[in-house]
Amino acid sequence: MELKQKVEADTKAAMKARAAEKVSTLRMLSAALKNKEIDKRRPLTHDEVIETVRSLIKQRRDSVEQFAKGGRQDLVDKETAEIAVLEAYLPQQLSREELDALVREAMAETGAQGAKDMGKVMKAVAAQAAGRADNKLLSELVKQALG
Repeated sequence: MELKQKVEADTKAAMKARAAEKVSTLRMLSAALKNKEIDKRRPLTHDEVIETVRSLIKQRRDSVEQFAKGGRQDLVDKETAEIAVLEAYLPQQLSREELDALVREAMAETGAQGAKDMGKVMKAVAAQAAGRADNKLLSELVKQALG
C-alpha cells in the first residue's frame, strides 16, 4: 500500500477508534501532503512523501525544544505525541552501530583525512543511508570519526 493511502486508511481507523489526537495529527499530515502536491502540480513520489513527514517531525522537535524552554510541559507532551504518530510513517532507521560502520566505509572510499573532508564523507554516507538516518546523528558521527 502506498504511504499516502496508508495515512488515509489510518485516519479512518483512528476516527472509528475515537482517537482524537491521532486523527488531528494524521489530518495535519494529509493537509501537508495535499499542499505539497498542489505546489508541485503533480502526485508526490514516495521519497517526497517521506521528505514531508521528516520536515513535519523536524518542526515538532523544534517546537518541543522551544516549549521546554518556556516551561510549557502540556505542549511538549502534545508535540511529542505527534512525533510518535508521524515516525510510524518513516522507514526503519539505521542503528548507531550501522551508521558508524557506514561512516568508516565512506572514509576509506573517499580517502578523508580531516575535518575539511567532512562534506565528502557526509555525501557518501547520506547516499548509502538513503533517508534511514537522522542527519544530526550522522553529522555527529562523521565529526567524531574525522576529529
